[in-house]
Amino acid sequence: MAREFSRTDRVGSQLQRELASIIRNELDDRRLGMLTIQEVRVSRDFSHAKVYYTSLGSSLEPVELTRILKEAAPFLRHELGRKVNLRTTPELRFVHDESVERGEKLSSLIDAAVKSDAAKHGK
Repeated sequence: MAREFSRTDRVGSQLQRELASIIRNELDDRRLGMLTIQEVRVSRDFSHAKVYYTSLGSSLEPVELTRILKEAAPFLRHELGRKVNLRTTPELRFVHDESVERGEKLSSLIDAAVKSDAAKHGK
């Protein structure tokens, strides 16, 4: 039997797609670099949404990026309200997703360990 997605999951996915589109096409801030919306988690009453993001090509620290997105949140929320048919548009809270950086760091550590092991055993 296929897994059924709850309404909050479906709304989160729709908000993720719409936010990515709005940020890419309508938010003109070069400081953000290539921003990727990883996930949007919506509260059960749809009043709040946590937006997890990553950024490539930005020289700014995650704290500064979060501050910029927090300042843009009213604009983003307004645009979401126009594009998504919900009774209330959720308040947006931006959270930097560190999983990509952690994954890259772990991958490089594994590669270094494999290389070191190969050098020890003469392979």
